[in-house]
Amino acid sequence: MYILSKDFPDHVGTEVTIKGWLYNKRSSGPIAFLEMRDGFSWTQAVVAKAGVTTEVWVDVEKVTHESAVEVTGTVSKHLKKAGVFELQVTNFKILQLAEDYPIALKDHGPDFLLENRHLWLRSKRQWAILRLRDAIITGINQYLHQEDFIKVDSPIFTPNACEGTSTLFAVPYFDLGSAYLSQSGQLYIEAAIASIGRCYDFGPVFRAEKSKTKRHLTEFWMMDAEAAFFEHEDNLRVQEGLIRYIVRYCLEHCQEELAALERNIENLKKVDAPFTRYTYEAAIKKLNENGSDIKFGEDLGNDDEGILTKDSDVPVFIEKWPKSIKPFYMKTDPSNPERVFNDDLIAPENGGEIIGGSQREEDVNVLINRIKAEGLNQADYEWYLDIRRYGSVPHSGFGLGLERVVRWISGTEHIRECIPFPRTIGRLRP
Repeated sequence: MYILSKDFPDHVGTEVTIKGWLYNKRSSGPIAFLEMRDGFSWTQAVVAKAGVTTEVWVDVEKVTHESAVEVTGTVSKHLKKAGVFELQVTNFKILQLAEDYPIALKDHGPDFLLENRHLWLRSKRQWAILRLRDAIITGINQYLHQEDFIKVDSPIFTPNACEGTSTLFAVPYFDLGSAYLSQSGQLYIEAAIASIGRCYDFGPVFRAEKSKTKRHLTEFWMMDAEAAFFEHEDNLRVQEGLIRYIVRYCLEHCQEELAALERNIENLKKVDAPFTRYTYEAAIKKLNENGSDIKFGEDLGNDDEGILTKDSDVPVFIEKWPKSIKPFYMKTDPSNPERVFNDDLIAPENGGEIIGGSQREEDVNVLINRIKAEGLNQADYEWYLDIRRYGSVPHSGFGLGLERVVRWISGTEHIRECIPFPRTIGRLRP
């Protein structure tokens, strides 16, 4: 009976067959221990020379790292490790004998591993990150649907910028001149809320920032959400609820993956509590008191984010930033015309910014003045202004960087490990 290794607990004492790849092999005289991966879990297959045919033992001796194999045996509980299961092998077939595998079971430099990314994905660490990434995506979709958001797809090719023209990738577009790879689907899902009330998109976006930090990619995945009749407080509530839901979902469904990553899950458990809030002004004051030389009107650096979250078990909201350093579409705070209703959400444990959101300006005349003040071409945004001309309502939204969340929850140092095939300013292959 062919089964997946993750189903071993239901088949103790039963002879089964699994198919997968040999990750490692060690032997102790007449016994061989095969560490296998079938994509769903990792398992050890134990081969006793006396319990198999001569032909099988020959194959066991010659099988190489990452060969594709088919193994038959009886499922048993590990003698020393509770909750761990093994396969006592009765038959073994080599489906494809691998050539000498270029990635040895030792440390390699990051450049070598990135050049061999197509193979490095097979490592236990990358296996865990890929599955954790999928769980985070599932958690996002589940939570937003519970909050009555509908997924609406936005275009990858766009005629104009969402957040400043300096980070756009230009692409020749037939006889229509230049198009640009999307920085965000926000402007498009703002249009969709007049149809379905609450919506989100989820897909790749592109930023041509020449940044080499461990938190930046040129191609990454973003979830943008938008809701009609949502104001600033509504927006913060949904953002907090989403992150707490994602963390709970990962703790419930990714125990093996988090263990493989040696992640401190006690820290993650503490996240499910009310989030801390600072206004931008209060954050600057706290930073200055703690030795930062940041000045009012500047963006937060990585060190600043670390200071603000150092003593916090939960993510920290920084809200109501200066209008002068934020995009044109953000709603001005009526109580202080120099501020906008927006927020950045900073994760603890040096997780950095994982969400940026704001209430949007719904007054068409105010929006036109902001577009002109920033030197943008109003004609490029006429369709966006139409949203305010025909039934404009208060609305808010936010964007979540998927790889940023994966990096934080997995405890991964560099964001390039948090996407299957990273694209950075110095890497386009494989």
